[in-house]
Amino acid sequence: MFKSIQNKTWIFDCEWIPDPISGKAVFNLPDDLTDSEAMQAMWDAGGATAENPMPYLKTAVCRIVSIAAVTRTLVNGVPSLRLLSLPRDTGDSSQADEKAILDVFLNAVGQHKPQLVGYNSASSDLKILIQRGIVHGVQAEGFCRRPDKPWEGVDYFARGSDYNIDLMDIVGGWGLSSPSLHEIATASGIPGKMSVDGNQVAEMWLDGRLSDIVAYNEFDAVTTYLLWLRIALFAGFVNHRQYEAEQDMLKELLKTEAETGAKSHLTQYLEEWQRLERLVRPLENKST
Repeated sequence: MFKSIQNKTWIFDCEWIPDPISGKAVFNLPDDLTDSEAMQAMWDAGGATAENPMPYLKTAVCRIVSIAAVTRTLVNGVPSLRLLSLPRDTGDSSQADEKAILDVFLNAVGQHKPQLVGYNSASSDLKILIQRGIVHGVQAEGFCRRPDKPWEGVDYFARGSDYNIDLMDIVGGWGLSSPSLHEIATASGIPGKMSVDGNQVAEMWLDGRLSDIVAYNEFDAVTTYLLWLRIALFAGFVNHRQYEAEQDMLKELLKTEAETGAKSHLTQYLEEWQRLERLVRPLENKST
């Protein structure tokens, strides 16, 4: 369990795919392979089978294509929420460049020093951010700076740091007892995977559907935030009144983004959330 909630908390999620350029270099593939051919060769080298055609590849040879976060800021004890995603403009190739995504996100973290929260982030999302930042020669001094003593400042690299919270470590365990984000969220009345799952991201990228990837990424970030809020309720950091009020605040944010922020896909998320609440809330009422 985390020990505290900081005034700035960013609940985030990353989406990545096999990187054709890294694959050609690391696996000594022909330079003239198409992106699709290079990805397939990487999966083959990773042990692809008919049952598992896209095996998990080491993150150092993968490319981040999107980062999304729900940012929560406390001012005088009152929270405010924002939904942020990179690239902001999926039609701008300079913003969609992986190095640009890493540079913007890591240096924003270094500047604002938020408490970072993810799901399976300690061993995946944070690691790929670091690895790919090194690959691209990104400078992220503020993110990397560590205090001399744990209690003297923000540290994203220390084990057990409250500035690097992995919700999977809190709700998970060994082997089959560790739930996926979809499983623990949906059982709690929070939307998990809907029309897209992670195995489709590479195909979407090859098809030029970056905006759909960002939408999917935003879904996962919102889901992770709602799970974090549920855990905060469980641990007593917020009471039931605050919990309900903050959920309502998020619903209003998603409605506003869907109506005025060119994010109509968030309407689908709200509809699924309402459906699950109708399904799960009777279970909660029976247990009280």
